[in-house]
Amino acid sequence: MASTTSAASTATKEIEIEFPNLIRVYKDGTVERLFGSPVVPPSLHDSDTGVSSKDIVISDHPSVSARLYLPKSAQSEARKIPILVYFHGGAFCLESAFSFLDQRYLNLIASEANVIAVSVEYRLAPEHHLPAAFEDCWESLKWVSSHSTPTNAGEPWLLNHGDFNRIYLGGDSAGGTIVHNIAMRCGAEDLPGGVKLVGAFLSCPYFWGSKPIGSEPKEGHEQSLPLLMWNFVYPSAPGGIDNPAINPTADGAPSLASIGCSKLLVYVCGKDQLRDRGVFYSESVKKSGRKGEVELFEVEGEDHCFHIFTPETDNAKKVFNRFASFLL
Repeated sequence: MASTTSAASTATKEIEIEFPNLIRVYKDGTVERLFGSPVVPPSLHDSDTGVSSKDIVISDHPSVSARLYLPKSAQSEARKIPILVYFHGGAFCLESAFSFLDQRYLNLIASEANVIAVSVEYRLAPEHHLPAAFEDCWESLKWVSSHSTPTNAGEPWLLNHGDFNRIYLGGDSAGGTIVHNIAMRCGAEDLPGGVKLVGAFLSCPYFWGSKPIGSEPKEGHEQSLPLLMWNFVYPSAPGGIDNPAINPTADGAPSLASIGCSKLLVYVCGKDQLRDRGVFYSESVKKSGRKGEVELFEVEGEDHCFHIFTPETDNAKKVFNRFASFLL
């Protein structure tokens, strides 16, 4: 994650593009991130959940790493537990797998669902425009899957505790977008060791398109933040905002019947501007003829990814319980 420059050092620089309160890029190439929680170290035993975490390197070229989470119960039991490969949110240009918010969030998921979590630190835009993040996350899933072969001498937590018959994907916001794209790729390409993806959850997924749907306002749609942000993180995207990576239901997009997992959970929030896209996506998957389970889970009265910011609330606890029941 690029370091954020100080206000003093950027005071006289000329701004090239800015998304207020989110990110600012200067004409000299300096990137200033205005949103996100601080990076924190992993923990041997989290005081609240007992979950242990550590950082590992997946690839040096390109640079891809991850933070692994092992629940307390797995450390004393012989039975294997599910593996969750997780992709953080942040509009493809913010936040980190090593941030405080993600550390707290993944500790809770690993503890509540009793899973090994692999939170991927993928490359961010604008230093690395899309599709870099998609490629990093695909390689990360392949790396996890490669541990299914008996001769692999890789990461001990995965080898000793992971059940490779129960691999899941999960992600929030832009991470949910990544989940969709990786799940589609799983339907077209094989993973090492013949590993099959069991399920995937898309939490407040970042989908959009050139034409407003549902309750999305028709006025000003072309200047909407989701559209402008997509053009910022993927300026060369074929089809622009109707690229299938961000608009899976666009004309000419691959059939959603190709999603390569048997279970799919789409979670949306009632006050989220992305809510209608998530609902339409789940309905479209159901109509695609795809074989497998598709469930829409909505929390009314809450905004985008609220559960990450206020995990102590009753509604957030409902979300964590739903994730836990899904990741079996």
